[in-house]
Amino acid sequence: MSEVIVTSQKNLQNDVRYGAGQTLITDEPIAAGGDDAGPDPYSLVLAALGSCISMTVMLYARRKEWPLERVEVRLRTQRVHAKDCAECTRSTEGFVHRIQRTVTFEGNLSEEQRARLQEIAHKCPVHRMLTSEIVISEMSER
Repeated sequence: MSEVIVTSQKNLQNDVRYGAGQTLITDEPIAAGGDDAGPDPYSLVLAALGSCISMTVMLYARRKEWPLERVEVRLRTQRVHAKDCAECTRSTEGFVHRIQRTVTFEGNLSEEQRARLQEIAHKCPVHRMLTSEIVISEMSER
């Protein structure tokens, strides 16, 4: 698996290094005390999920030789009380994070192909990671 290194910069900005020397800046919006110089952490999580959905669907359609031209994934997140969450099964106390999404496809696809691509969209690795138990532990020093 890949490694990401995050280093704080000025104010709330962070330099994020990944891959073979790629970087990006993360930040918070001005209203939250940042400078709005880059995406906030929640936007990055949504971007990771949306990118994974798009890539997974495109790869599947390519393998099937279906005429999928473009995928658009719209996502938003909100925090809701667990007691108000009808689909929540693990948490009944406190808050849960709900991610809402819409996936649309462009291309000369049949209704059956579109339905199958919607199913595949739920199977991307990041979706599976976010819906499974996650353990965050300390890394050993190099």
